[in-house]
Amino acid sequence: MLRLALYQPDIPGNTGTILRLAACLGLGVDIIGPAGFDVSDRNLKRAGMDYLSRVALTRHIDWSRFEAWRGGEGRRLVLATTKAAMPYTEVDYRADDILLFGRESAGVPDHVHNSADMRILVPMVEGMRSLNVAMAAAMIAGEAIRVTGERD
Repeated sequence: MLRLALYQPDIPGNTGTILRLAACLGLGVDIIGPAGFDVSDRNLKRAGMDYLSRVALTRHIDWSRFEAWRGGEGRRLVLATTKAAMPYTEVDYRADDILLFGRESAGVPDHVHNSADMRILVPMVEGMRSLNVAMAAAMIAGEAIRVTGERD
């Protein structure tokens, strides 16, 4: 199944929105710590409402643990970043891709950027910095589902 990965998320509301999106679309979610807020079940339930129980959620204590897991799974990592050149609509997504989204405040550090197998962006009009991470996740996940024909 396609998975959404959140690198050290900063904003509980965005994380909750992405969890709800994943529940509704049948996608897995990986939260890579440390997060900028308490990611206890109680806080995630508040942000993700009653959808949390429907998400295939995996928490990784840090980047190295996530990478070890991903390596064992043999999954491709597709990073959404404003530093990419390839539009998200031109990707040949695979059903086992992990779509990675960075921190709302800072994106991802260089070592994470360099670990990605592919870097993609949502093209925007000149002068605009970035979209809300939950909006970008929804757009890219929708395209990946369209391309793969996969929901779960």
